[in-house]
Amino acid sequence: MFWSFRNCVLDLSNHAVVMGVLNLTPDSFSDGGSWVDPDRAIAHGIQMHQEGAAILDIGGESTRPGATPVDEAEELRRVIPVIKALTTQTQALISVDTRKVSVARAALSAGATIVNDVSGLQDPQMRQLIRETRAGAIVMHMQGNPETMQNAPFYGNVATDIRRFFSDTLTLCQADGIAPDQLVFDPGIGFGKTATHNLRILKHLKDIRVSGRPLALGVSRKFFLGQLVGSAAMNDRSWPTVALTAYARHCGVSVIRVHEILKNVQSLQMTEAILEGVA
Repeated sequence: MFWSFRNCVLDLSNHAVVMGVLNLTPDSFSDGGSWVDPDRAIAHGIQMHQEGAAILDIGGESTRPGATPVDEAEELRRVIPVIKALTTQTQALISVDTRKVSVARAALSAGATIVNDVSGLQDPQMRQLIRETRAGAIVMHMQGNPETMQNAPFYGNVATDIRRFFSDTLTLCQADGIAPDQLVFDPGIGFGKTATHNLRILKHLKDIRVSGRPLALGVSRKFFLGQLVGSAAMNDRSWPTVALTAYARHCGVSVIRVHEILKNVQSLQMTEAILEGVA
């Protein structure tokens, strides 16, 4: 349960880490437009790290359902200055949330050490970049693409299908010279999944791990939480997110991706105190 990349080794055997979401986009589903100003984004990233986010995940292209792609130049304009600043102004690990090899390469040169690829390292050039740079990578499962993924998602057995995807991708990565300990796997809650699919994934988190590699999970503020609690208000998705942070850690998830840091860090701390038997 070690995540090893570049000059960093995270021991995830007994403790999970919180990854803070920093969207530099005008159209993200949760906080679109909040952090488009670089100075505000940098200040928010610093605050998230101070509140306990070990990793800051910086994205310049929305991947919400129905989102249209952003061109390379615009994505670079959004993310690179913020990555450079947070690399020097915090001790946080910096992740870039991108599907583009060129953006990932520039981000890694600017100080990022992790690539969070919602397209799951299916691009051979992205795998080559991860091998060459020995960066960490999050392999996410997505059915379809952000523009169409929620049109009519279908699975034989969603947990089995995702585990097969993870296994096949791990094989591809190893064949391309990527060490397994560089990789973490994310089932992609809400990415080409219905609410029922999401619940089945959550119920079977322990069953989808491959080769002992850690899992990441991003459920923060997602639409299906509002469906389940019967509210369209974004604020009403906060406490369901906190509950799922505790549940995910109980199921062995190692990287928990959230927008609101402090309350989820506290949820994680409480859960780990119980699991360790020191409370």
